[in-house]
Amino acid sequence: MGVVMQASQRATQRVAGGLFIAATVASIAGSAVQGSILDGRDYLNGLASHDGRLIVAALLYIVAAVSAVGTSILLFPFLRPQSNSGALGYVVMRVFENLLYVGGSVVMLAMLTVSQDEVHAMPSSDSALDGAALLGLQTWSVAVGTLLFAGGGAWILNLLLYRSQLVPRWLSAWGLAGALLLVVYGVAAVMGGGTEMGSTLMLLAMPIAVQEMVFAGWLIVKGLQPSG
Repeated sequence: MGVVMQASQRATQRVAGGLFIAATVASIAGSAVQGSILDGRDYLNGLASHDGRLIVAALLYIVAAVSAVGTSILLFPFLRPQSNSGALGYVVMRVFENLLYVGGSVVMLAMLTVSQDEVHAMPSSDSALDGAALLGLQTWSVAVGTLLFAGGGAWILNLLLYRSQLVPRWLSAWGLAGALLLVVYGVAAVMGGGTEMGSTLMLLAMPIAVQEMVFAGWLIVKGLQPSG
């Protein structure tokens, strides 16, 4: 019975590791497909001509969001013995993060609708205002959701891992530092820093992005191993 349970736990951890990778790959692919089509002052006028790219990017972001929430749900049973409130907090942070992520994707599709309406009608100041408002909403969704909530969730996860030593402490300490940098990135974005592709602030997200891939690999190959 114990062997079966252990095998089930390892399978769950491998799936969680795979979802970490899927979330990162889908997010990066979405950003690559989206490119710079939302940048520039006249982005709304040309958005309709990139409808396929925008729809694919939005779908990839949604895949990333679902995968990310899945990681927290699958890891919850392993984190709960360390701290019930901490494990629940990690799930809640990931849910809020990715609700905003999905919301930002829906807003992108709404911007596409506004742009398509512009193609079939005379340009109006109302459409420009609608587009600006939607772009602002999408930008805030990224800043608050995928940066602040993501950083907070990563901090909780790696703090639990560091205290429990379910993974080597160098790996969870790396995650704590990366999570802090991601929160700094989020605060800078809220204060007016750029979140667009190519922004130098994006470098602050790199440590946690790489750490999550190493952690995913650890889950798949080694698994969570309580010390002692």
